[in-house]
Amino acid sequence: MTALVTGATGFVGSAVARALLDSGRTVRVLARPGGDRRNLDGLDVEVAEGDLTKLDSIQRAVQGATEVYHVAADYRLWVPEPAAMDRINVEGTEALLRAAAEAGVERFIYTSSVAALGVPGKGEIGDEETRIEAEDVVGTYKRSKYRAQKLVERFAAESSFPVIIVNPSTPVGPRDIKPTPTGRIIVEAASGRIPAFVDTGLNLVHVEDVAEGHLLAAEKGRSGESYILGGENWSLADMLREIAAMTGRRPPRVSLPHGAILPVAYLAESFSRLTGKEPFVTRDAVKMSRARMFYRSDKAQRELGYRARRAVDGLGDAIRWFRANNYL
Repeated sequence: MTALVTGATGFVGSAVARALLDSGRTVRVLARPGGDRRNLDGLDVEVAEGDLTKLDSIQRAVQGATEVYHVAADYRLWVPEPAAMDRINVEGTEALLRAAAEAGVERFIYTSSVAALGVPGKGEIGDEETRIEAEDVVGTYKRSKYRAQKLVERFAAESSFPVIIVNPSTPVGPRDIKPTPTGRIIVEAASGRIPAFVDTGLNLVHVEDVAEGHLLAAEKGRSGESYILGGENWSLADMLREIAAMTGRRPPRVSLPHGAILPVAYLAESFSRLTGKEPFVTRDAVKMSRARMFYRSDKAQRELGYRARRAVDGLGDAIRWFRANNYL
């Protein structure tokens, strides 16, 4: 059995590739020529060079594959050109779906995100039925993932091609090589560079549990259905306190109103337009932080047998990996 993994050079994708190898599958990965492949070091994988914007490379990569795990995504909270994100997250997803169906792939597991779902109301915990209208989606990344999940759902409904959707919450753990926006928070907090915080919350899950959830979805998931792969709901304040305790630092004690951060975000984005570097804080991130992104994984637990370890284990593994690889 050959599994094709997109995004295997990245954070979640590399964890999925490792889980597939551990299960005894033959693994092929789609990787850009000249890209950072450190997360593939030591892995017995076949590399198919190409990317999601090149249809011919996609068509070659899916040939002979039994399964496709489409994990690749442009995950940034700010981009100077939003259309570039859509080319990867939306158009690339559609091209890969169609190529996989034409090649006779037996199942397609699409890695979406809780970002594609609705925002839980105050005091509520979201699930797969927490939906949102397109005009209410905040942020370029969330809009792209929302559109991508909608097209995947339509494709599954209109064809006999078996497509299962998984919606990871906020993965943490080793090999966050870029790092992701959440990984950047961990690095900054562990380095003592976050003096204050806003009142928000997120669902933390170990990246290796997310990877195992992908395999469970391939084995037991129902076509056209989506499954949240989450862990524990934490406030940002609690997350920062735990990171401080792990690194021997004092936790930030100042809670700022969201409005106080907006001017900083404006300045950070303006500076980024000059430098091309991603800002640490963005207007969209501030807007999204007004809600606590708390979710439950009951459906995945019930239908897939999914289980997640303690979120603190993921934070600890992330800090150890960042320290060992000179991020701290």
